[in-house]
Amino acid sequence: MTLHVAAHRRRSRHPLGGSTVRTAATIALAGAATAAGLDGTGQAAPQPTPEQVRARVDQLYREAETATEKYDAARERADAAEKRLRTLGDEAARRQEKLNSARDALGSIAAAQYRDGGVDPVVRLLLSDDPRQYLDGAAFAERAGARQTAAVADVRRHLREIDQLRGDAHVELTSFTSRQAELRRQKKTITAKLDEARRLLSRLSPRQRAETGGTGDTGHAIPADAQVASGATSSRAGAAVAYAYDKLGSPYVWGATGPHAFDCSGLTQAAYRSAGVSLPRTTYAQINAGRRVPRSELRPGDLVFFYSGISHVGLYVGNGRMIHAPNPSAPVRLAPVDEMPFAGATRVV
Repeated sequence: MTLHVAAHRRRSRHPLGGSTVRTAATIALAGAATAAGLDGTGQAAPQPTPEQVRARVDQLYREAETATEKYDAARERADAAEKRLRTLGDEAARRQEKLNSARDALGSIAAAQYRDGGVDPVVRLLLSDDPRQYLDGAAFAERAGARQTAAVADVRRHLREIDQLRGDAHVELTSFTSRQAELRRQKKTITAKLDEARRLLSRLSPRQRAETGGTGDTGHAIPADAQVASGATSSRAGAAVAYAYDKLGSPYVWGATGPHAFDCSGLTQAAYRSAGVSLPRTTYAQINAGRRVPRSELRPGDLVFFYSGISHVGLYVGNGRMIHAPNPSAPVRLAPVDEMPFAGATRVV
């Protein structure tokens, strides 16, 4: 199931904190009950104004986008843990094959000893269903000949390596399970906030909902490639900017990295990927993926970040503007850099 997320416009903070709001609501309800008892009539709670709805929706989108970045980070770590698990499994299979070969070698020794009149106890135990029980008995190994001693050492080494791999796999499995649980938590948070935003938006008229999408240009006002590249710090930065221009109007989809839909960090990652540059997945990591630059020195291709939690990123394209993926109500678009609280900028190449 595809879900949509996140937001980024200036928003006014609600004048009341959570506990204050609850207290105020309790007082209001008590007052309403008293009034109803006196005159037999009651008043419904006032409906929020369109401005209040838009402010709350903006807040929900931003909170959802913060959760989205955490989801993307958890998914990246889960994918890495899963890859390590597969690698460990493959290595364990190879080690098991080597162990089987080593035990086959001991079987040859056992067959030769049997023909000569008996099987050495150390070989008999090595070929048992639980060979570890004899490995702690050094006296057995001391009775073996040179060839047999080497074969016993091989079995001992392979068993030890397999035990280590099993221990490593257990650690990775624990990590993978934890990351999956974190993914479920973040997905639940994202879904809840988006559902609330949709309920609020359903109260608005089509025109009012359109205004919630915010300002910005989704048209393809694409400058010539040469103009893009000439203002950028490098040809690769210019290529990233050209890619972003080409994606104007693409929908915002949480967790998406293109080519047809994006979240904010997914768009910047895809833009630089098209230019042959690998960026980390999340805003928290992308801000450290290059050299920090002050706002006064921004050049096309620089990554620009917003909010104190570094929860949103866009691609600077010059003239005080950026291309970014704002939120589910607004597709990839051109927008002023100063429409959100600026947190920093990074020059990737």
